[in-house]
Amino acid sequence: MSGELGRTDNYSAAIRGAGGDPTPGYCPAPDLSCAGLVLCGGGDIESTLYGQEDQGSYPPDQSRDQAELALFQAFYEAGKPILGICRGMQLINVALGGTLIQDLPPEQKIFHTSVQGDLVHPVFSPEGSTLNRLYGPVFSVNSAHHQALDQLSDGLEAVAWSESGVVEAVELPGYPLLGVQFHPERMAFGKRRLDTVDGAAIFGWLLDVCRESAAFSQPT
Repeated sequence: MSGELGRTDNYSAAIRGAGGDPTPGYCPAPDLSCAGLVLCGGGDIESTLYGQEDQGSYPPDQSRDQAELALFQAFYEAGKPILGICRGMQLINVALGGTLIQDLPPEQKIFHTSVQGDLVHPVFSPEGSTLNRLYGPVFSVNSAHHQALDQLSDGLEAVAWSESGVVEAVELPGYPLLGVQFHPERMAFGKRRLDTVDGAAIFGWLLDVCRESAAFSQPT
């Protein structure tokens, strides 16, 4: 699990709550003994990594960017499950060749960004998607971001949208990967809230696909 220095406790608690054993780190080297990878939320990604000049991004953590791109590539090439949360979903898209909206326009930002903490808004997810199976077609999530996915990378599929069209989740068909723009670690277990769905289901999904992946890779 890779996250912002000193800010991975909520993610670790959610993984433990789902029955996992988290190994959090800041700029960790790839460790393929781990069953899967969680890319946590945090600051903006360096815009030159997706071919753009600064157009409203906050100053990036370039060390973290490079470390997490290497992490993603290692786990992706190994076929191991990957969960990206907020910045983590954005990094997945950048790693695979996609781009980002560096600063949401005001008419969208009012539903997604607040200096006072998480906002809450509805999300639509179509039949057949992981989130639809977990939560149904329409459900409420938290929100705390000013950037979002723009051009999706080849192969990556948007599988959830907010009320104003912001991409809220992605999957990679045929691969155990889920990216979400919201923060399930702040909607699960000790952080459970009544105005959103239970984020624990997403960490349950991660542990399930990790177990399935490990069983599949065992020699017979």
